[in-house]
Amino acid sequence: MDHICPASPAGRFAAGEDPAKREQILHGAWRVFKAKGFDAASMNDITREAGVSKGTIYVYFQNKDELFAALIDWHRAEFALSMRDILAGTEEVRDGLWQFGDAFIHKVTCTDMIPAMRSALGVIDRMPKLSQRFFVAAPNNVRVVLRDFLQHHVDQGTLVADDVDLAARQFIELATGTFFKMRLFGELNGDVPPEDANRVLSSAITVFMAAYGTKKA
Repeated sequence: MDHICPASPAGRFAAGEDPAKREQILHGAWRVFKAKGFDAASMNDITREAGVSKGTIYVYFQNKDELFAALIDWHRAEFALSMRDILAGTEEVRDGLWQFGDAFIHKVTCTDMIPAMRSALGVIDRMPKLSQRFFVAAPNNVRVVLRDFLQHHVDQGTLVADDVDLAARQFIELATGTFFKMRLFGELNGDVPPEDANRVLSSAITVFMAAYGTKKA
């Protein structure tokens, strides 16, 4: 998540450059935001929860908005990196789609991803650009990870798609849209029953390959 700068000759990081300290603050901040929400949380609360001094937290983050933005980037990057690792271990397009969809369903139902999105949605009217960070088309966005995988298979001739970004969006909606929305709005708690996840994912891949697959797939 962080660019690690060289330590000083004495083995200490320059002010604001220690990745472990930054992550310590982010973990503490996330616990506070989950418990209190963005508006009720204070930098004093985060300082206490993270176990750092007030002087230290302001070396890393100028204010609560900047800290919250860093948390959104952190969650998004961790999600995307884990999905990239999953796709890196697959060769067949169908297998990759299955692994991606299965992992995505788990991520949005059993991790902190949905609570993080809820926190972002809670401030969207006042801070729209901050909330939009979840969906920005950056290298550490999960849709971009899937798009790169699909583009590889277009180049290999196993898929045909004029708009690969659209194809990535469509597969994510096909495979996980219902579960994602159910979890986001509190209709679903915990993991999706395996038989339900398998049924939806199998259908999603069938529909997707009917639209974009070739005889080589």
